[in-house]
Amino acid sequence: MKPHGGRLVGRVSEKDASGMEELEISDDLANDAENIADGIFSPLEGFLGEADFGAVVSGGRLAGGAAWTVPIVLDLDEQSARRARDAGEVLLRSPGGCRAVMEVSETFEFDKKKLSEGVYGTSDAAHPGVARVQTMKPVLAGGRITLVGRPGGGGLRAHRLTPEQTRAAFEKAGWKSVCAFQTRNPPHVAHEMLQKASIATRDGVFVNPMIGRKKPGDFADSVIVRAYEEMIRCYYPPDRCMLATLHTEMRYAGPKEAVHHAIMRQNYGCTHMIIGRDHAGVGNYYDPFASHRIFDQYPELGIEPVFFPAFFYCRRCLTFTNPRACPHEDSREQISGTRLRELLQAGKAPSEYILRPEVARVIMDSPKPFVE
Repeated sequence: MKPHGGRLVGRVSEKDASGMEELEISDDLANDAENIADGIFSPLEGFLGEADFGAVVSGGRLAGGAAWTVPIVLDLDEQSARRARDAGEVLLRSPGGCRAVMEVSETFEFDKKKLSEGVYGTSDAAHPGVARVQTMKPVLAGGRITLVGRPGGGGLRAHRLTPEQTRAAFEKAGWKSVCAFQTRNPPHVAHEMLQKASIATRDGVFVNPMIGRKKPGDFADSVIVRAYEEMIRCYYPPDRCMLATLHTEMRYAGPKEAVHHAIMRQNYGCTHMIIGRDHAGVGNYYDPFASHRIFDQYPELGIEPVFFPAFFYCRRCLTFTNPRACPHEDSREQISGTRLRELLQAGKAPSEYILRPEVARVIMDSPKPFVE
């Protein structure tokens, strides 16, 4: 599978950055810088400049025409933007230990309302993505970056892999067809069934949970990773599933983010990706199947979306199924995320048709299973 744009970007170096003007950035922005450098965001080589930013917000493509739906930007206050512009080259540092050199090509102001409406389809401050935009600093800086220092390994980064590493692992395993599964939750049994259905006719499944900023009430990253470790250990053959974490924040951009998620998995080397009902959605902001229809606008993508409606267990059909195949609305074992959290917070394990007992134990044994 060719990377998006035809070439896997690699911008990692041992360049000496001593004496360089320094700017402190958040760990979320540092994750973006590392993802650029490793090619997860190919074909991007840096944070977006004004022309690319405007094209992505208004049309879901880079200025040159390549598909790109979520702007990857570096926001700065006016003083930091002035320092960056005057220096021309700055060292970006994060509290977590990431270090990246940025060649500052331009700085520019932007319209937060236009950004919100272009990416999220709304300017409602109750939308978590819009709320995040409203906290952004007023100036964006564009320019190529080169990673010169990574955060330490271990912890939640123990499963982090670069596209070079995943592509090599797929080749070593003999996987020619790989189906990616995006998630920001511990695995429901229905998720497991989706994954196993997808590999019935493919070589393997690439389970790729997102690690990074999420809205309050979402599951904590550590719980998500431990739950997947347990599910894969107990219920998957060892040669058909690979777990790797993707370190970037959730944007909750619905259909626009579904395309963004697919592009990243294409860069990892996946040939297919599961796109579920209301993929990357939040609340009632998006039609549940808008994330399916949007792929009609991007027929040139190399990765093939695999569309699934909701999955559930039917007590009358005696199988996991979906509304297309099952008429028994009164016999379906399914549960909303809100109701699942209520059960778990009350110390009650859901049905085994909803959560595997090993996964339920991981969540219930965690002192803080949810983002506060």
